[in-house]
Amino acid sequence: MPMQMGWRWYGEDNDPITLSDIKQIPGVTSIVWALHHKMPGEIWEENEIKEVMDQIHAYGFNGDVVESVNVHDDIKIGLPTRDQYIENYKQCIRNLSKFGVKVICYNFMPIFDWTRTDLFHPVGDG
Repeated sequence: MPMQMGWRWYGEDNDPITLSDIKQIPGVTSIVWALHHKMPGEIWEENEIKEVMDQIHAYGFNGDVVESVNVHDDIKIGLPTRDQYIENYKQCIRNLSKFGVKVICYNFMPIFDWTRTDLFHPVGDG
């Protein structure tokens, strides 16, 4: 598969940049998306996935990359309840695959999703 140019979109309710805006960017063929209202460990239901994919497809984009399906902390730290959350995660993968999602990003850092080691480190480009 050739490389695609994708754009991270946070959804109608979360992103001031619309799919219509993104459509104006030459070369963008793919939208990277997520269901931001879902808590870690919740199953992404097919109807929820379809709703977002329909929005993405309406503008001629593909939505084959999801960033991210959050991994529940019980899995990360090995609590006895992890097995149910693993099953839920597997179901999310199955549901997403039904809609052509090929890449699912995740973060396995426990307690919080991710952070920078120094939030105030100066960067040369501003």
